[in-house]
Amino acid sequence: MNTRFSRRHFMGSAAAALGALGLRPATALGAGIRPPPPGIAPRDPYDDLAKLSSNENPYGPSDKMMASMNAAWKYSNRYGYPDGDVLEKIAEHHGVDTRNIIMHAGSGETLKVAALAFLRHEEKVVGVEPTFLTVYRAASGVDADAITRPLLSDHTQDIDDLIQVTKRNYRDVGMVYVCNPNNPTGVVVPDADIRRLLDNIPEDIPVLIDEAYHHFVKDPRYATAVPYIKEGRKVLVTRTFSKIYGMAGLRLGYGIAPPEMIDEMRTYTTGTINALVKWGGVAALEDNESEAWVRDTTIALRDATANELRNQGFEVIPSETNFFMVHTGRPASEVRAEFRKHDVAVGRDFPPMLDYLRVSIGTEEEMKRFLTAWNQIFPDGMTTTGAR
Repeated sequence: MNTRFSRRHFMGSAAAALGALGLRPATALGAGIRPPPPGIAPRDPYDDLAKLSSNENPYGPSDKMMASMNAAWKYSNRYGYPDGDVLEKIAEHHGVDTRNIIMHAGSGETLKVAALAFLRHEEKVVGVEPTFLTVYRAASGVDADAITRPLLSDHTQDIDDLIQVTKRNYRDVGMVYVCNPNNPTGVVVPDADIRRLLDNIPEDIPVLIDEAYHHFVKDPRYATAVPYIKEGRKVLVTRTFSKIYGMAGLRLGYGIAPPEMIDEMRTYTTGTINALVKWGGVAALEDNESEAWVRDTTIALRDATANELRNQGFEVIPSETNFFMVHTGRPASEVRAEFRKHDVAVGRDFPPMLDYLRVSIGTEEEMKRFLTAWNQIFPDGMTTTGAR
């Protein structure tokens, strides 16, 4: 693996990096970060940029995934190639039948296909704003529309409001959309609220639950919505290999739903997943050690960085994902431009939260670069922006 950093250099620099930030590893990261398993050494920053803008896994696929994908090159000239039984492996992973699974090139494609399948002329998708916008954009492309509702003051999704809006517009609603945890806030919808939503809207309305960041959640109130599919509910859960498994540039995602919903979606599916990606997906599901290391390291760096900002007086929204949002006290677009001067890329604007900045979690070195730049942009902490 080509990398400028050896594991020894990476882990040896951990204490120095945190020390430079005024953080003590023993207290900021608990017992410290475990050495990574083979194949999870950090990669060089893309084009010398600390890329903290797109909620990616900065480490990339594990060695086991790379070996599996490299072995699949021999199928590159074939149509009916062996694919590692990827569909069966995903179904087994969730305890469902293969008829409950549909695969796409990333979960974003699954969201678009769902919009095509379940939103008809002038129908509405109901959801919150800000959230991940793919479904809303797809709706506008098929002459449908979105009814978006604001988040509550604590940045949670107002489930009771979504229920009431769905009921009032029942004849025009084609789908309800919930991103859980939500992007860009990182806040979860508790399982009790998901059940209340499903129990109180008309049962014939499909509910799309986007679980792209499922693997990073530790909040005990949260649970995957897959069991509701097993109950026979009209629920579609989407997952991706782009986050925890480091396959954002390779593109693999899927949906889990009752067979009749899968059949409706299949009409709009093109089958764009290649042989290498399928074998990489199978290896990813089997590589529990690498998955655990990425999860634990990401959470440790997220919490350490967020706590440093809180200690400076900034509000950071509690996150259950591989990113967080921080209140800047001034337009986030201005702050983002300042970060680019330091070769650090951070998240785009998320209306109406235009004075909040979304920050993805990178490697420890990248988070050091982020905080070094932050301290130069905000040399006096929150006092430079005005207390809220």
